[in-house]
Amino acid sequence: MTTIYHNPRCSKSRQTLALLEEQGVDFEIHEYLKDTPKKSTLKDILKKLDKKPIEVMRTKEKILGELGIALDDLKDSSLIDLMLEHPILIERPIVVTQESARIGRPPESVLELFK
Repeated sequence: MTTIYHNPRCSKSRQTLALLEEQGVDFEIHEYLKDTPKKSTLKDILKKLDKKPIEVMRTKEKILGELGIALDDLKDSSLIDLMLEHPILIERPIVVTQESARIGRPPESVLELFK
């Protein structure tokens, strides 16, 4: 099953969702701000993306400034914990299949999953 980690307030996320619908992809929507993924799920997504936690973090979110966190000082495990505690920090949208995943920036990049 294909899953989109979606934020309905994000234009790129909405565009990616529409693109999946246009392509006839069977998928489920996971609104990660309402229902934060488990740590094991986030680690699996990172593995499928072949990216480090910092590479899927929204590093310009104001929460980081409010918390006074220096990301350079954190290890991968701490970055994952931070994303789980503040899911707004997770880049969106992310489309995940059994084998792989892509970040929908630009939205068309997720189409690689279905070739």
